[in-house]
Amino acid sequence: MYRFLLTPRWWGINLFVLLSIPFCIVLGSWQLGRFEDRVQGHRTASEQVVETGREAPRPLDEMLPVTKATSGRPVTATGRYDRQLLVPDRKLDDRRGFYVLTLLRTDSGEALPVVRGWLPGTAGAVNAPAPPRGEVTVTGALQASETPGDNGVSARGGLPAGQTAAISAASLVNLVSYDVYDAWVTLAEGDTGMRAVPVAAPPDSGLDLKAFQNLGYTAEWFAFVGFVIFMWFRLLRREIELARDMELGLVPDEEEPVTVEPAAR
Repeated sequence: MYRFLLTPRWWGINLFVLLSIPFCIVLGSWQLGRFEDRVQGHRTASEQVVETGREAPRPLDEMLPVTKATSGRPVTATGRYDRQLLVPDRKLDDRRGFYVLTLLRTDSGEALPVVRGWLPGTAGAVNAPAPPRGEVTVTGALQASETPGDNGVSARGGLPAGQTAAISAASLVNLVSYDVYDAWVTLAEGDTGMRAVPVAAPPDSGLDLKAFQNLGYTAEWFAFVGFVIFMWFRLLRREIELARDMELGLVPDEEEPVTVEPAAR
């Protein structure tokens, strides 16, 4: 009854099942590992934000480039404030407002984007306090450049002059004539009555959409394993029933083809 398992057709079916099951398990486990890494990264980032408040600030150049290990760490930089920009559509405690971003010209010639604080309402230069004059030393948390479209960062263009959607060197370098650090700093204390902007988690360390996509892919791969096994047993059962019917003579013989003679002209 089970001789059909030795046919070339079933050799192919069995080989496909034997290869696809471990393949799906490996990919499902890999996606699950990615999700667990993001969960651990989120937990580590949250702990890191708490720890940074107890650390002594270090010079900016010692903490660059921004990595998961340096993101959120306190840094210090000295220079003179230059151009000021506004970053609209930024929420804080469920209230809509904007960031006040000022470029700090350092002795190296490069400018460090400094978020001096957050203000509620619609972005407007009239509402933003002017930066301090002369040489200043700022202390704040180091942050990675933002990517438009990620983590709530607006990707829209056509903003009024003096505004930028994302805090990134790629965006700011087009607005000024000097080089800009591929990083930014949020002050530990808001300047001139503004509220300080909270430290953001390092890139790719939060429980964002990508993390839950990994979890969804994990479920899909393991579900496919169950589907393959289900279909194999279903095909096996069908072949067994067909073999039993043939032994009992319950399968009708195929009818002979009927030949139709062409009509006489």
